[in-house]
Amino acid sequence: MPAAPRPSVLYVTDLAYEARGRRYCDEDIHLTSRLREEFDVALCHPRDAAALLDGFDAVVVRNSGPVLHHQEAYDAFRARARERGARVYNPLHGRGDMAGKQYLVDLSRAGYPVIPTVDRAADLGLLPGAPEYVVKPKLGADSVGLRFIREAGLPEGDDGSVLVQPRIGFRYEVSFYFIDRDFQYALYAPHPDERWVLQPYTPDAADLEFARTFVEWNGLDHGIQRVDACRTVAGELLLVELEDLNPYLSLDRVAQPVREAFVTRMKASVRDLLA
Repeated sequence: MPAAPRPSVLYVTDLAYEARGRRYCDEDIHLTSRLREEFDVALCHPRDAAALLDGFDAVVVRNSGPVLHHQEAYDAFRARARERGARVYNPLHGRGDMAGKQYLVDLSRAGYPVIPTVDRAADLGLLPGAPEYVVKPKLGADSVGLRFIREAGLPEGDDGSVLVQPRIGFRYEVSFYFIDRDFQYALYAPHPDERWVLQPYTPDAADLEFARTFVEWNGLDHGIQRVDACRTVAGELLLVELEDLNPYLSLDRVAQPVREAFVTRMKASVRDLLA
């Protein structure tokens, strides 16, 4: 009897995208080479995903660059995928960066351990005092549109469209990587001014409980999530971002056994999505 056809995966990436301190293309070349061990894989640019998704069993969205650079194409992809009931990895109902940064306002208001965040002039008084404040677009990425101001304020007409946060003094940033709610590894940037010069980090029980709080809140049964946090001068962890759309994985910064375990778990996760 002929062998059963292998599941097909459309892998969405922008191999030409240049990210500061990161090699998106290297990571995706490695991941697709390993996914091909179990799936028939084709790569496409995010601008082509909506037109091509019908021919595949699943769509894996990876290092496709900030959505704001191809917002219209991304919106068309999401609409087409929902219309066709396509299996998308990560699923499209994520509540983190996939849906913009409103979640930072919502989590802050609900008392979660996040950097205090507001998006309306009427709420500026809720922010703690700070020497400087950060203003950034809700739909921003890669620090596009980010700026610093001396006094908490919102430009006229920007109510609800930008975030305001105090500029937090921190010892380091740390990222926790999950697949299907299962912790995989953690990396940290020991020098605050070198965000992508990462080293392995061994989290303790409190660190993992912190990170899992946001993974559970997000409610994704499948997919890859990266919980970015900062360790304040006082020693507490505060959420910086919950990346659930196309988080860069920094796999070149982990040991070979850790990388192998991650790839094995990712393949199992995609298989489970297709089951």
